[in-house]
Amino acid sequence: MSQGYEFYMTRANEAAAEAEAAVLDNVRERALRAEATWRGLADQARAVAMERAKVEKEKAAQREAALD
Repeated sequence: MSQGYEFYMTRANEAAAEAEAAVLDNVRERALRAEATWRGLADQARAVAMERAKVEKEKAAQREAALD
């Protein structure tokens, strides 16, 4: 099962909050790296969802044209 945009953004926001609250530099840096990774995954999930919607719309248009 693939994870969705909302899941990844939730994790990114949690990592950002952890970085904000961190006292130790290495903990803050780790949380910031995690945040960047989660945001990248969120962007990728959004792009995949948009591409799937585009392809489905094109296929629906082709099916419609085939019926005419």
